[in-house]
Amino acid sequence: MKTTQNQRLGIYLMIATTIVFSLQDGISRHLGANNNVYMVVMIRFWFFALFVMAIAARSEGGLRAAVRTKRPLTQIFRGVLLAAEVCVMVIAFVKLGLIESHAVFIAYPLIVAALSGPILGEAVGWRRWAAIGVGFVGVLIILQPGLSVFSPWALLPLISAFMFALYSLLTRFVSREDSAQVSFFWTGVAGAVAITPFGLMHWQPMSLADWGWMASLCLTAALGHWLLIRAYAVAEASALQPFAYLQLVWVSVLGLLFLGETLRLNVAVGAAIVAAAGLFALWRERVRAQL
Repeated sequence: MKTTQNQRLGIYLMIATTIVFSLQDGISRHLGANNNVYMVVMIRFWFFALFVMAIAARSEGGLRAAVRTKRPLTQIFRGVLLAAEVCVMVIAFVKLGLIESHAVFIAYPLIVAALSGPILGEAVGWRRWAAIGVGFVGVLIILQPGLSVFSPWALLPLISAFMFALYSLLTRFVSREDSAQVSFFWTGVAGAVAITPFGLMHWQPMSLADWGWMASLCLTAALGHWLLIRAYAVAEASALQPFAYLQLVWVSVLGLLFLGETLRLNVAVGAAIVAAAGLFALWRERVRAQL
């Protein structure tokens, strides 16, 4: 009974996480359209770094324990990679909108499955390879290369998905020797240090209203990560991951109702194929883990 209750709580927390992250993406789209993206991401990572340091200071061992890593170069690269991925994705939000960007980005679990062999040495069976292939057919349906004038901006969410997949795999890799607290600390701090020169280089005045949105962005980012940490603390990741796809639903509602976006038929069909393939790959991974 205790496990069931914890799993249910974890699912609720994951659903709340997807809602908060969807709001965060909508705010990022607004700020990125009116201000320099590097500056926006820099301020967000400054707050993120302060957040992870506050979490570390209150944890067992304090900041000294959070700094100790057996993979310093990999941890730094993870933070830099995440900051770069956020920049790419925010630009995609501005150029393509939330709906089309997320429709392609949800392919990242399939990319994780494809790269888990060469990077982590994990075995990938033919069923998961089939799911990966089907998922990328869905991506092609969304992008429609050759059927119309292809926009190079359409590649941004796919690039972002590859970057986030690599970040996720490296997180798995360092978790073999470093705790989640250590990885969380290095993600925020390394990302903030890496993006700061670019953000300061492109600093520009921001309206008072946008400073309010910036504060909201920082708070939703911190709240989203806190909810995610809590979710993974009470339930298994394999049980929670399927609910992460709900973020596509929330951003679609946000884009359609508040941002004037449209949902093209090929995007809806392609996203459904990608999500179904991703869920199948996650299910196969869970089945293999239980064998």
